[in-house]
Amino acid sequence: MAINHGSKRLVVGAHYGLRDWLAQRVTAILMALFTVVLLLQVVVGEPLSYDKWAGIFATQWMKVFTFVVILSLLYHAWVGMRDVWMDYIKPVGVKLALQVFTIVWLVGCAGWAIQVLWRL
Repeated sequence: MAINHGSKRLVVGAHYGLRDWLAQRVTAILMALFTVVLLLQVVVGEPLSYDKWAGIFATQWMKVFTFVVILSLLYHAWVGMRDVWMDYIKPVGVKLALQVFTIVWLVGCAGWAIQVLWRL
């Protein structure tokens, strides 16, 4: 005869914090890597001018890398702001309105980044 110890409760949502924590770290590493790459390109070689600055972002790989970092920054900001709204704003309607505003703002920033990088 089997003896069961403890309850058989279902634990839900236990790993959401880990996923957000990991997302924050991965996006931060991407942003730090981008900063190092950009600084190396600015410091090495000829003095900084408009032509050099434009040349850094003229290559397709740098445009794609920059856009990936911008998306990382936006996701990083979303996780942080969502946690702030969930932790400190108690009225559900205000919390929802702030979350929707944050999403709209971040999507608008992504659209603006596309326009700046690819001059659409």
